[in-house]
Amino acid sequence: MRNIFITVILFLNTLVFSQKHELGKVTIEELKERVCPMDTSAVAAVLFSVGKTSFDYSYDDGFQIITEISTKIKIYKKEGYEFANHSESIYVGGNGEEKIDVSKAITYNLIGDKIEKSKLNSSGEFDEKVNKYWNRKKITLPNVKVGSIIEYKITITSPYISNFPDWEFQWAIPVNYSEYTTYIPEYFTYNVHQKGYQKLELSKDGKSRTISYSYKPPIMPGMSNSSDGRRENGTLEFNESIVKYIARNAPSLKDETFVNNINNYKTTIVHELSGTRYPNSPYKDYTTDWETIVKGIYESENFGDELKKSGYFEKDIDALLKEVTVQDERIAIIFNYVKSKMNWNEEFSFYCSDGVKKAYQDKKGNVAEINLMLIAMLRYAGFDANPILVSTRSHGISLFPSKSAYNYVIAGVELNNQVVLMDATNKFSLPDILPIRDLNWFGRIIRKNGSSTEINLMPKSNSKDVVSVIGSIDEKGEVSGKIRDQYFDYNAFLFRQANNVISKESYIERIEKEHQGLEIGEYEVQNSNDLSKPIVENYGFKSTNSVEIIGDKMYVSPFLFFAKTENPFKQETREYPVDFVFPTQDKYNISLTIPEGYVVEMLPAPIAVSIPDDIANLKYNVTNIGSQIQVLFTLDINQAIIGSEDYEILKNFFKEVVNKQTEKIVLKKA
Repeated sequence: MRNIFITVILFLNTLVFSQKHELGKVTIEELKERVCPMDTSAVAAVLFSVGKTSFDYSYDDGFQIITEISTKIKIYKKEGYEFANHSESIYVGGNGEEKIDVSKAITYNLIGDKIEKSKLNSSGEFDEKVNKYWNRKKITLPNVKVGSIIEYKITITSPYISNFPDWEFQWAIPVNYSEYTTYIPEYFTYNVHQKGYQKLELSKDGKSRTISYSYKPPIMPGMSNSSDGRRENGTLEFNESIVKYIARNAPSLKDETFVNNINNYKTTIVHELSGTRYPNSPYKDYTTDWETIVKGIYESENFGDELKKSGYFEKDIDALLKEVTVQDERIAIIFNYVKSKMNWNEEFSFYCSDGVKKAYQDKKGNVAEINLMLIAMLRYAGFDANPILVSTRSHGISLFPSKSAYNYVIAGVELNNQVVLMDATNKFSLPDILPIRDLNWFGRIIRKNGSSTEINLMPKSNSKDVVSVIGSIDEKGEVSGKIRDQYFDYNAFLFRQANNVISKESYIERIEKEHQGLEIGEYEVQNSNDLSKPIVENYGFKSTNSVEIIGDKMYVSPFLFFAKTENPFKQETREYPVDFVFPTQDKYNISLTIPEGYVVEMLPAPIAVSIPDDIANLKYNVTNIGSQIQVLFTLDINQAIIGSEDYEILKNFFKEVVNKQTEKIVLKKA
């Protein structure tokens, strides 16, 4: 599953030639088209997206990367209007700034039998500052309607040869044609990786190229200063490698059920600078490994130096730990102190911004400042605590060595041959109960000696949801009674995060709206703020939608409003892993009293089903003694991530779960 990236071996040496895809050529037939031939449900489609990345050179600025993108999109439905908006991120955090230019941005509409063109104007262009490292350029095409065709050309100029752009062949809408060509001078070597599953046509060629430039010659001894402003012309000749990638009829990449980040599986070409060899200079190797990456991060002033800072928290920690000797208690005290004192400013980074001392003083900081501070305190208390680099779920999976692979840092304490994971940015987190954004396969722990090791971030034990129901059915088919619902570990974490910030009345109203015919009364919740205990809900209920009366029979839904009524896995096949986020156990103990004058005619058959390798299992049994019906149900999902190779068996497994939870108990009049 982890080998999503496949190194592209460039061994073909003949170019694939195809029809030209140029902007400005829109036909009446294209504008009249009302559905996408490739996907009739599509709200829009990329008719083509053609890009090329090449290098330019000037004596003053050196080499720059130039990327030109030409895109043409057809809008089929109102829901597709969003694709008339486009944005590009621009790096501004270094010694030079990237630049972006938008041209040929036009909307085409069919008015009668004539094509009307609406050009992008200044009100449709926006420049947005994201943070001190990144800006964003946005465009919104004008006069977009159902049936419109939009097109635009974007040129991005970057002075950073390591910032080679990624090219995405798949969108959230179908892509009829996507082509990307790279022109790379002999001075640069890049490792090329393909992510995703879409088949690409690949070709390779090469040619010589000459770039003319002007330069200011150095002033030689005896020359007049009046010659300072003169410039001379020069040429640079080099060989250029040309590689073309083509995707045809790429299907839309839609978010499926239980996918952590769909972009992990989007077909993309990624370039990573591995070396440079300039004229009259030795080869410079940029090829790196994880050890080199983490060493550079650890030794940086905004990471390792901040971790070593002291003199701002020691007195507070001494007071907290006075007379506390139990290791687990000491860890919990420090962790809870940081959580309660510090407030996360919602900035993601493994580098500190203002520094741990200022963050401690202001009681507010970014991820690095809060969690590096936590590590420093744990080390001061005598624990073997170290930072763990993480790529959050929204950032994607870190699969090959790169500093940009990570965007986050948490704390890890090595204790009793285990690593206890902690993230103090969330008030409801606990040791080994991380915010959901952190649960993204693997992180990398950095120890004091500079070494690093891969760390599994995924929870290993099942988070339980235990439901107990005592209810009775009356002669009208109404079910009433008491429910006790206990949430453990991650289930408790999610409950607190979702519900501790809303009123009890709002929560009850929401639940009643979700389940037709349900009334909740006498509601109480326990342990909302005591994170060491499970959440416990106790409430009375009345359900008018759990029993159907036909003639002299009652058809009872024993799971009431808890039943899963649809299989979450509907696709015929699946290319992506199934991500449940964390292992779970759902357990139900339901006791129902049938109405007087009725007897049980039919009970669902018991079942015990397992998926090989103990991936998941289901146990279900229903018994009847006198007027009492007892339902016992346990569903275990024992792995957070299940490979696509097991999708078919998982789909069939959940089909059985739905069948059993929707199966009726039949009562008849005695």
